[in-house]
Amino acid sequence: MSELPASPLRLRLVALLLIPLLLLLIGRMVHLHLLERDFLKRQGDVRTLRVEPLPALRGMITDRHGEPLAVSSPVATLWADPSRLPQDGALLNALAKALGETPLDFFTRLNRYADREFIYLKRQVTPDLAEAVMSLKIPGVYVEDEYKRYYPAGEVAAHLVGFTNVDEQGQEGLELSWDHWLKATPGKKRVLKDLKGRIVRNLAVLQAAHPGQNLTLSLDLRLQYLAYRELKAVVDQHKAVSGSIILLDARNGEVLAMVNQPAFNPNNRSYLDLSRLRNRALVDMFEPGSVIKPLSVAVALQSGQFKTDQVIDTSPGRLHLAGQTIRDFRDYGALTPEGIIVHSSNVGVARMILDLPETLLVDYYSKLGFGRPTGTGFPGEASGVLPGGFGISKITRATLSYGYGLSMTLGQLAQAYMVLADQGRLHPLSLLKVNKPVTSQIFDPQVVAEVLKMMEKVVQPGGTGTRAAIKGYRVAGKTGTVHKIGSDGYQSGDYIATFAGIAPASDPRLVAVVIIDSPDGLEYFGGEVAAPVFSRVVGHALRILDVPPDNPQQVEQEVGGQ
Repeated sequence: MSELPASPLRLRLVALLLIPLLLLLIGRMVHLHLLERDFLKRQGDVRTLRVEPLPALRGMITDRHGEPLAVSSPVATLWADPSRLPQDGALLNALAKALGETPLDFFTRLNRYADREFIYLKRQVTPDLAEAVMSLKIPGVYVEDEYKRYYPAGEVAAHLVGFTNVDEQGQEGLELSWDHWLKATPGKKRVLKDLKGRIVRNLAVLQAAHPGQNLTLSLDLRLQYLAYRELKAVVDQHKAVSGSIILLDARNGEVLAMVNQPAFNPNNRSYLDLSRLRNRALVDMFEPGSVIKPLSVAVALQSGQFKTDQVIDTSPGRLHLAGQTIRDFRDYGALTPEGIIVHSSNVGVARMILDLPETLLVDYYSKLGFGRPTGTGFPGEASGVLPGGFGISKITRATLSYGYGLSMTLGQLAQAYMVLADQGRLHPLSLLKVNKPVTSQIFDPQVVAEVLKMMEKVVQPGGTGTRAAIKGYRVAGKTGTVHKIGSDGYQSGDYIATFAGIAPASDPRLVAVVIIDSPDGLEYFGGEVAAPVFSRVVGHALRILDVPPDNPQQVEQEVGGQ
């Protein structure tokens, strides 16, 4: 049977219906193409063009010779958009395994942040791990370039250098105090991404990234390793609570080494004990004890009221003041200023200071830097405690003369000893290389020269610091052994052992101060515990720095006697 031809009326009705639809479609096309073109282009760009951060490198911290102490290494950060992750359990299990997580922990974390568009999967991973994760080709998983702070010297320089957080913001040490100098300014770039959020092409740099500035320290990493090794050995040997050492350039105040024990590894802070973070050399305070006596004697000589050959009667080895008794180890009888230093006579130095004007000792202590920070700018550096000069009692003046009744940091003590090492001139401590030393004259050079001669006797046979001697070099120094303070006053049987010294004594190049807190055992005096550390560290340092010996006769005598 043949088909009947369509009715003309029906065709016209269809045409009447189609033509308006066609015109409407054409009009919409014209509208979108001409009137909404810019809007649609922007919407398309929003879905394909992105502005991404452009990472910048944080400044490097180096020692004085350019050896790296803190560097930023390129790493990758993995993140995800939970709403775009697939529901495929096998894929997500593979992702959890690649990230080093159990499936249960991973799924729990995803469920916790299911309503977010961004979560970190793992920050600062190696490029190899990032590549392994991205090779799974899981939708909604992305990777970004970042930098991670790394500390090549590890715990050897940790207290001084400090560390940053995961975002490379300074948290401790010089990383914190110089954060404004080291920090980088990230840039911005426009990129083209595919539907899975992967960068297809870098299109343009919108804002250039600016790296941080490098920081060069005064530290000599060779000497830092040396000081670290010797200090750790003695703290372990004597089962001490802690220990610190500072090594200074006597000519300009540069810190060549600064080490504390116990230490920490800034590259692995998973199980960090907060008590290990303190840079004890600049933050902890202590009573210096007998190591301050050479400075007290220098004040007495500087006053003009005492001469180097003057005799002070210390008999009977006791001095009663204000109901208290100052004692010597034994009755030393008549002593010169040199004998007071060599025998570490509390009575002798107290008698000298009590004959001076009331405020003179405190005035000089203040000039030496006690009671105020050393000027390093290290975060949290302590100021110490120095009593006022007016209306000060006799017993207070007496105890101050042999190192009790005031507190200071190891840095302050080392700074004061530089005055003895550099002809009476005071240098600010510096953790950075010094171009032009700034000094102030405290003592007359002749006074300092006389005190140095007295301090040499401390290290020679018959003195308390013979273990600080260095073969081939003349050494000037002073030992100290201080009772620690507890809740009930000074603790019997608990001591702080110290030694402060200068070498070579004929032309000082190095100043070093060692403190050992609570050595356990029969040896606890500064001359027994701290002095040997000085000898080993400074002895090796002088040879590393190629400082010529100033006592060659000692070497010749020893060789001839063998």
